[in-house]
Amino acid sequence: MPSSSMSQLGDQSESANSEDPFIPSTLKFVVSNLKNIVPTQLVFDNYPLWKSQIVKIFKANGFDKFLDPTIPPPSPTIHQPDGSSVFNSARSRWILTDQNLAAAICSTISPSVLPYVINLETTAAIWSVLETRFQSTNRSKVIQLKNELHNVSLKNQNMTQYLSEIKSLVDQIAVAGSSVDNEDVILYILKGLPTSYQSFKTSIRTMLNPISLDNLYSLLLSEEIHIMSDTANFCRE
Repeated sequence: MPSSSMSQLGDQSESANSEDPFIPSTLKFVVSNLKNIVPTQLVFDNYPLWKSQIVKIFKANGFDKFLDPTIPPPSPTIHQPDGSSVFNSARSRWILTDQNLAAAICSTISPSVLPYVINLETTAAIWSVLETRFQSTNRSKVIQLKNELHNVSLKNQNMTQYLSEIKSLVDQIAVAGSSVDNEDVILYILKGLPTSYQSFKTSIRTMLNPISLDNLYSLLLSEEIHIMSDTANFCRE
């Protein structure tokens, strides 16, 4: 056989070996990049944020079924019409994909959380254990944060500090997987104001049209200046 033909055959063989049919490009992408796409590792207080990122990436690449423990892998064999059974290559592809995804997920879990899932064998098992462990923790966290939000008050803070404290609590509630309606945030803000803001609170509560948080913030900062000015004038008299 001519050397050129042998060279072509060698090139074809090398090309075939380099294209592994069991590992699609989407899987290679997720396995290679998941740790960079989800830069913040899972710790005990960021599960909802971490979960949201993982779910989006898995769905975008068609791997979300591997997170569902109710979806079993393909059967090891396929039954033929003549009663015989043949090996089901789809099962091997599933297992290979699942193991790669499990390893990728573990690369985004912090050392403090990893011991809870390190001995689990499937992506779905890892996902289920984390879901069970963190759901109750986050419910408790949300209750605690909402209680703090309910009791927050202006006290000795200035208005900017007060509004920043409320925003921080609302943001933490969102990170914990819950939310607070804007109207409720407004009620919490007004509730925490002292009696010197009574007329302001009444005017906001009796407005015909809803007020946005941004507008409320601006009005509160202006009202603070007016109250401080009135107090200073009163002290001079």
